[in-house]
Amino acid sequence: MSEFNDKQEATAEKKEFTTLNLGPTHPATHGIFQNVLQMDGEIIHDAVPTIGYIHRAFEKLAERRPYAQIRPITDRLNYCSSPINNMGWDMTVEKLIKAQIPKRVEYMRIVIMELSRIADHIICNSVIGVDTGALTGFTYIFQWREKIYEIFEDICGARLTTNIGRIGGFERQWTDSTWAKIDSFMKEFPAILKEFEKLLMRNRIFMERTIGAGPVKADRALEYGFTGPNLRAAGIDYDVRVMNPYSSYEDFQFDIPIGKEGDVYDRFMVREEEMWQSLRIIEQALKKIDRKDPVIHADVPEFFLPPKEEVYNNMEALIYHFKIVMGETDVPVGEVYHAVEGGNGELGFYLISDGGRTPYRLHFRRPCFIYYQAYPELIKGSMLSDAILTMSSMNVIAGELDA
Repeated sequence: MSEFNDKQEATAEKKEFTTLNLGPTHPATHGIFQNVLQMDGEIIHDAVPTIGYIHRAFEKLAERRPYAQIRPITDRLNYCSSPINNMGWDMTVEKLIKAQIPKRVEYMRIVIMELSRIADHIICNSVIGVDTGALTGFTYIFQWREKIYEIFEDICGARLTTNIGRIGGFERQWTDSTWAKIDSFMKEFPAILKEFEKLLMRNRIFMERTIGAGPVKADRALEYGFTGPNLRAAGIDYDVRVMNPYSSYEDFQFDIPIGKEGDVYDRFMVREEEMWQSLRIIEQALKKIDRKDPVIHADVPEFFLPPKEEVYNNMEALIYHFKIVMGETDVPVGEVYHAVEGGNGELGFYLISDGGRTPYRLHFRRPCFIYYQAYPELIKGSMLSDAILTMSSMNVIAGELDA
């Protein structure tokens, strides 16, 4: 028996593996990052992830910019749902300066953040379909992500990197066109989402490709620091909107969908249900918002640009305008952490102020950076095709991974 074991070990030592570079510039990686795979035929024996290809030093850039000018930096994190990043940053500064935000502004923010979540999940779930060979669902539902972007464009003039909102609220009142587009989306999208689900949810090929692929158990997900849909798919009902409510989320009724196995199929299903819950939240918010109310921001003149007509005719407004544009507003000394439920997990902002006009220290808690550490463990022993699916379902965004 010992001779047989010795022969097996000798065979294992002589086995040759193939090294495969998955990325950094490969359509399947959904961004610029590399995975060096050690392949035993079609089976992944080992994997080494590599980041740093698009490192832009966001945190150090932010330490040299006035607070209002940091918002465009947050756009470039998870650019599939950038308004959530924008508003997360604004809320962080508001916590530091202890600003009191009107309810109407908080509800309007919730509408935008939940639309952003839907847009993010549309991309993630439709691309999972593409990676299983089903292109139809992607081409069918993608146009509705564009309709969400048209709403963003109506509000701030931009679609992808939005710079939406301001410290204290919004830059301007929403137009009738914006409200009409939101109403139209809310009326038409539920039927589209149902059609998309019919294409994939009970599709035999889709289920066989995704069930059991890239699983992670709840305890292991917690050890890695998973949050968002990836953690909920493993069976943990943690959601920042419920555990640490912000922007008046405590005023809304919604459910937290959870999975069981933490595999690709569960991650897909959790995101599908979250889109329905986002629609439910938006519907409640629209009922709470008085569309004729002129209030769009808090009383924070040190951070909010006054109307142009006041700047031209009022000395105090001109002074505030100059100070804000030139970044000459001091903030209180303090240390705060604020987190929001981003499209793919807990997006946190750890801010230290020494009382100057720029942050003394700023750190972004990017959920993708945490997920990617677990990626080799999730794909070892699986087929190469499962590695692609697992990456898609984790929703690893290169811009957020490599800040």
